[in-house]
Formats: sequence, structure tokens, C-alpha cells
Amino acid sequence: MDASDQVIGQVTRGEATARGLRHRCAAVFVRDGSGRIFVHRRTPEKLIFPSMYDMFVGGVVGAGETYDDAALREAEEELGVSGLARPVPLFSFLYEGTGAAAGHTWWSRVYEARCDLPVNPQAEEVAWHAFLTEEELAGRLPQWDWVPDGLEAYHRLQGLGEA
Repeated sequence: MDASDQVIGQVTRGEATARGLRHRCAAVFVRDGSGRIFVHRRTPEKLIFPSMYDMFVGGVVGAGETYDDAALREAEEELGVSGLARPVPLFSFLYEGTGAAAGHTWWSRVYEARCDLPVNPQAEEVAWHAFLTEEELAGRLPQWDWVPDGLEAYHRLQGLGEA
């Protein structure tokens, strides 16, 4: 990916990560029928941001895959459901990691989805999960270690409501 989110080449996911190459990711903010937010802790085996918390499900957009298709695929995989309504795109941004995330950069397209289905998250991806209220999530923001791109996307998402 270049700075304008245009594809300029293809490599494996592992190579993109190892070389710090910019790529595409889909991030889905999932609420249940009561408006609670799906929050999870990543497994310690995750290559990027192991054992950290996230308020988004999602992942890398595959070669030849659209953001929209990746968002639905990743949401269903991580939540362990099928038949989820297609997530609604909200905005895109270029994530450029700093600190512990330095050297990581990707285009993130942020989506929103509703899941009223019973979830059964992938054990390889999700070590813990819960649906939290806005207040519960806000209380945990300063307490837990959050994936930096998810935290940035969350703050941007909150900013949409202030406009």
C-alpha cells in the first residue's frame, strides 16, 4: 500500500509484518442487541500485540479481497458466528505505530456491526471476551493494555459522535 491506500505490490502477511510494510486491515466495532460492545483479550500467541485488549474484531485484508469482504469474514471468524449482517463502513485512516508499535503501519477501514447471535470466539485468536456497556468500557480504558491501533480507531469513532 502507498500513502493513498493504493496497492503497489503483494507479499505474504508474515513478510509484510517482518519488513514493516504498509498493508490493509478491517476493524469491526461489534454491539449486541442491548448496545453493549464486544471486547476481547488477544491470545499470547498472536504475532502482533499479544495478550492485549481490543474493542474491535478484524484483521488483514487478503490479496484480491475487498475491505468489505474482509470485515465480514474476520468478524464471523473471530466471533465464531455465521450469517452476520454485512458490517457498515464508517471511516478509514492510516495507522502509523509509535512506541512499542513503531514500525507497524496499515490502512484501517473501520466498520460497525450488530451481533445478536451467540458468540463462540476462535480460541486461537481470543483468550477472553465479554460484551461491555459504554460505561464499563470507559472504566477499563485506563486499566487495561489496549492494542494501539484499536485504541486510536476507538478515539476516532468517539469523535464522530461529537461532530
